[in-house]
Amino acid sequence: MAKALEGIRVLDLTHAYNGPFCTTLLADNGAEVIKIESLDGDQCRCWGPMDTKSGESGFFTFLNRNKKGVTLNLKSEKGKNIFYEMVKTADVVVENFRVGVIKKLGIDYETLKEINPRIILASGSGFGQYGPISNRPCYDIVAQSMGGMVNLTGFPETPPTKVGPSVADNVTGIYLCVGVLMALYNREKTGQGQTVDVAMVDTIFTLLENSIITTTLTGAIPQRQGNIDPSIAPFDIYKAKDGYVAIGVGTDKLWAKFCNMIGRPELIEDPRYLTNDLRCQNYVPGLQSTIAEWIKDKNKKELEEMFDKEGIPCGPVLDMKEAIEHPHIQAREMMVHVDHPTIGDMYIQGVPIKLSRTPGSVDTAAPLLGQHNEEIYGMFGLSKEEVAHLKEEGVI
Repeated sequence: MAKALEGIRVLDLTHAYNGPFCTTLLADNGAEVIKIESLDGDQCRCWGPMDTKSGESGFFTFLNRNKKGVTLNLKSEKGKNIFYEMVKTADVVVENFRVGVIKKLGIDYETLKEINPRIILASGSGFGQYGPISNRPCYDIVAQSMGGMVNLTGFPETPPTKVGPSVADNVTGIYLCVGVLMALYNREKTGQGQTVDVAMVDTIFTLLENSIITTTLTGAIPQRQGNIDPSIAPFDIYKAKDGYVAIGVGTDKLWAKFCNMIGRPELIEDPRYLTNDLRCQNYVPGLQSTIAEWIKDKNKKELEEMFDKEGIPCGPVLDMKEAIEHPHIQAREMMVHVDHPTIGDMYIQGVPIKLSRTPGSVDTAAPLLGQHNEEIYGMFGLSKEEVAHLKEEGVI
C-alpha cells in the first residue's frame, strides 16, 4: 500500500534527537530519507541502551529506522560537490548543527537554492537561527530549563526537576516535521522552497500553556505544584492500595457524577466547590484529603472500572513494562518488531499517526554506519570503484 509521502526525497544531515525524530516521522510515512553522517558517525550511536552483543545503540536504532545511511565528509571539496549533486534531486534538507555551521560548510539555504530553487531547508536548533544567544549549543535539559518547564515541574518542597523524557527534542522534531509539510504544501502552489526554523526553547515555551497566560494576565508567577493542575480540580494522582491512579474531573457535570460515585453528594452544593475555579482555590488541603482518603483502600483495577462506568477520566500509573504490554498499546500497534542487521529482532515503538488510506509503518531498522554508500552513491552516477576510491581518500 502506498504511503503519504512517497516520492519525497529528504537529505538528513541531523544527529542526536530532534532532527532524527523529524526525519523518522517523514520516513515512517514514505519519504525516501538518506541519512548523511560524518565519517565517525552520529553522536547518538554511542548513547545507551547498548546491545551487549553487537555494541549497537538501541537509542540510535529507534530514532533512525526506515532510512538509508551513507557517510560523507562535507569539509572536503569532493564531499561538498557530491552533496550538491544530491541536492539537485532532493525535496528537503534537514539539519540540526549549531547555528552558523552550514554557512561555514557552504551548504546554507542561499547556496542550496541556487542549485535547486524548490529545495526546503529545515533547521532544528536549541535557540533558533536568530536571536542574541542563537549560536549557543543546547541539549534537552537546557531547553527545558530556559523555556520555563523545569521550574514548574516537581513538588513545592523539592528542587526544580526536568520532565523525564526529552520532550524538548521530541516535540521540536514534531514541529520541524510539521514545518516541512507546510513548506511542501506551499511549494505545490508556488513552486518555491523556503527555510523552516524551529528552536527547542521556543518549543518548550509553547508547551507551558496557561502558565504563561497566568503570568501575563494576572501578574502571578506559577510555581511547582506536583501533580495538581492549576486550572482544573480535582486533577491529580492519588495513592491506591496497590499503586497510583490519575484522575481528572474537568467539568461541573463530571464533578456531580464524581461526588455521587464516592458517596458524598453534599459536596455538589458545598459553597467551596460550586465552580471549577472555587474547587481549584480550595483543593488543598480539604478536597485533596477527602479524595485521597476515599481512594486509599481501593485497588487500581477497581477504581479504573468505577470511573470508566461513570465516564470520568481515570487511569492507572503504569511502569514501562506495564505500558508496553497494555492491551490498548498492543491493539494500536504501538510496539512493533523490526530486524536489525547486527542486533537481530528488536521490539520498538510503532507509528503514532494513523492514516486510513496511506498508513505509515516501520519497515527497516536504522542503517549501520555507511551501510548504503554503494547503493545511494550509485544512484548519483558513482561506480563501485569510485566509491571505494572515495572511501580511501576519506571523502565518504
